[in-house]
Amino acid sequence: MTVDRDDPTHPPLDSDSAGAMGGSERGSAVSGPTSQSPTGELELPDMRLRSLLGHFGPGVILAMTGIGTSHLVTAPTAGGRFAYALLWCIPVAYVFKYYGFEMAFRFTNATGKSLMEAYGTAWKKWPLWYVLITTVIQSALGQAGRLIAAAAVLYYVFTTWLGLPESYRLPVVGYELSALTGYATVLGLTSVVVLLYGRYATLERFAKIAGGILALTTLIVYFVRPAPLASFSNFVSFETPEGSWLIIAAFLGLLPTGIDVSLQASEWGKAKKKGMSLIRERLESEGHAGRFDPFQPRKEDLSVRTAGMDAHSREYCRRWFQIGLWDFRIGHVGSFILACIFLLLAAVWLYPNPVEGQAVMGEIARIFTESVGPWMMIVFMIGAFAATYSTAFNYFDGWPRIVAACSRNLFRGTARVPGVAREDLGEEHRSTWFSEYNIYRATMFYSLVTSVLIIGGLPRPVYLVLVASALAYFVAPVIFFLNFYYCLTIIPKEDTAFYPSTFARWFGWLSLIVFTGLSAILVLARLFDIPLFGA
Repeated sequence: MTVDRDDPTHPPLDSDSAGAMGGSERGSAVSGPTSQSPTGELELPDMRLRSLLGHFGPGVILAMTGIGTSHLVTAPTAGGRFAYALLWCIPVAYVFKYYGFEMAFRFTNATGKSLMEAYGTAWKKWPLWYVLITTVIQSALGQAGRLIAAAAVLYYVFTTWLGLPESYRLPVVGYELSALTGYATVLGLTSVVVLLYGRYATLERFAKIAGGILALTTLIVYFVRPAPLASFSNFVSFETPEGSWLIIAAFLGLLPTGIDVSLQASEWGKAKKKGMSLIRERLESEGHAGRFDPFQPRKEDLSVRTAGMDAHSREYCRRWFQIGLWDFRIGHVGSFILACIFLLLAAVWLYPNPVEGQAVMGEIARIFTESVGPWMMIVFMIGAFAATYSTAFNYFDGWPRIVAACSRNLFRGTARVPGVAREDLGEEHRSTWFSEYNIYRATMFYSLVTSVLIIGGLPRPVYLVLVASALAYFVAPVIFFLNFYYCLTIIPKEDTAFYPSTFARWFGWLSLIVFTGLSAILVLARLFDIPLFGA
């Protein structure tokens, strides 16, 4: 029997498996076995099931990054406003965005390089300029949408529930600061300080535990009063009720998360130094790969000719590739299930409800308090805060990292002082204003200031989340195409362990066409007021 390399129903021990998605919002999040044994020989990761679970992390964390604004705000808003009508959006987003994500990690695992280097090989480096401009916009508007979701949790707890003031007058300037904006400012400042000066591991561990509590309690609440079986017909029934276009765009843009996150994860995958990224320099010195120059960029210099590698090194890279693939698949499926459950719960417990306002988290928390009891409010708020804050926190690192990576491949001065990892930094990195590290820091502060200003001028959590999510959707088709194109043109076709299979190529092209077509339809429908499907 012939097994397709990309068939997710077959276990990772199949030696022909290919694909990868092990990225996270922080590349240092996952620890695996030591990459090299004391003798200097590469140590192969154990592929037994028990050990595989220990290797997992990046894909699961990627899923947890999405379980923030999209799951806790967009899905309940859809269910509360339109019941089950928009359920079809969730499988469409997860199925047709799959290869947009996977191709990013396939590339990094196959070359040991970031996709940002591949983008630099295009004519006039236009993809880098495109990503740079859209990321600068996302760093402001997109971050406002993520940050206000976390602030909305604190607003409900401290202002609505505990009765603290809705605004505060600043003593020196006399400015009236809303509580929501104040919470957003504190959360943003905390994120920046921890990223630049603190330790991330403790905070991340808290987020994973609290997020796990949220997932478990959500499953329990669902089975208290599950959605009727007839509602599942909406998975294949395409309806677009009046006023739903922004939620549809938000679903397709931010489930499981924005495709632009694949670029962030590609950077983290390169920095993680596992698999191909660990031995890339050695392969260059042995002649199995070229030395890439971002200012004389050639696609062939990014390729790795694995046929000439020793069998042990090939097996080492292949195993880490498989681990990343199954890590992603498990996180992807788990994220899909939770998104469906949040919409179904809102349809059962909230509909009809506009689900809006600064106390939106209180509305969503009603699902838990009315189904189980008032004590569930505390459990939900802990999990909701962990999920939304970890999302905002990770984007404070991710978007500045992409702006810095673009600069590294666009400007010679920045390329001479590369690196943002703390262990790689020296005095020159900190003192040279155009170093990659200082561009990373400057973008982080820009993201903090602009997102807080946007929240202060437009303190509407649900609307900001939906707009930010829709923006991610309209940016996504270009990123999807570029990720797919560079995998097909840089990874050698004869490299069957990494090159996309026939199924991946055909379904990848189909996904890109469907995804781009839906983008065009939504834009045209909005501009010319054209009813869609069953509207």
